[in-house]
Amino acid sequence: MKRFIQGEHRDQSTLLPESLDDYVSDTNPVRVVDVFVDELDLINLGFEGAIPADTGRPAYHPEVLLKIYIYGYLNRIQSSRRLEREAQRNVELMWLTGRLMPDFKIIASFRKDNSKAIRGVCRQFVVLCQQLGLFSENLVAIDDSKFKAVNNRDRNFTSAKLKRRTEEIDSSINRYLAALDTADRQEPTSFEAKAVRLEEKIAKLKVQMKELQAIEIRLNDSPDKQVSLTDPEARSMMTRGTGIVDYNVQTAVNTQRHLIVAHEVTKVGSDRDQLSSMAKQAREAMASVTLSVVADRGYFKEEILACHNADITAYVPKPMTSAAKADGAF
Repeated sequence: MKRFIQGEHRDQSTLLPESLDDYVSDTNPVRVVDVFVDELDLINLGFEGAIPADTGRPAYHPEVLLKIYIYGYLNRIQSSRRLEREAQRNVELMWLTGRLMPDFKIIASFRKDNSKAIRGVCRQFVVLCQQLGLFSENLVAIDDSKFKAVNNRDRNFTSAKLKRRTEEIDSSINRYLAALDTADRQEPTSFEAKAVRLEEKIAKLKVQMKELQAIEIRLNDSPDKQVSLTDPEARSMMTRGTGIVDYNVQTAVNTQRHLIVAHEVTKVGSDRDQLSSMAKQAREAMASVTLSVVADRGYFKEEILACHNADITAYVPKPMTSAAKADGAF
């Protein structure tokens, strides 16, 4: 290993240990996160546990969990289990939390129980950016992102899928009943065990039929004729040519600083009805009188007129809905 830069031996001890602060540079974004969260009024924002209980085991302060959550957002770490691992090995998170290492259940519960308060933090950040003059250019870009839900495709039902699943179960029951009739005509000693197994399968299929009947009632009551059993608000949407159960997250980004000024989670797969509402939210967040927005052709609809009536200029390309040009015609 000659003529290479040599590292220190793992067993080497130092007389004066380096502090954790030495590993975080002065320009590291975690220092901004630390100051920003420290200045928030978590009680008025509505965070649970901001006021400690008089009895019981001490809990983690919401400030610590919020820093972990924001760090995960900045570094695209969504899983609470991954955030738990990062808190145990990541020097930046150790500095940010004071070497506290909450487990994934605490992180997940914090995110679930304080969703409204976290939205308030996002608004506070937008206000801070506005005060710092980061939104001087009144131009935003609007686009969507599909976030995959926990709900599996088999746990999502539409009218067509429910009908197809019911027909499959009916077919299976008829097939098993026919097999039972065949077993009855054979020697009972050799096919008795087979008949018992077939009866058990038929009983399970009948239970599934009852479950599907209950789902059908919920499906008829649903406005968009979809039911998701694991994530009730998730919907099956076309993503890259295939149907995936996910959420449609609308985002408005300032084109000058690339900062998110407004966002909204929807369960509608199409973007055609989202343009004016997102544009109005962006203008309100930026406290601007006038606003210009750009979006892709998926937003082309009467929403452009709604933006015009609200004094918002929208730039959206017209979709090619006709095959005439591809065929060589005008």
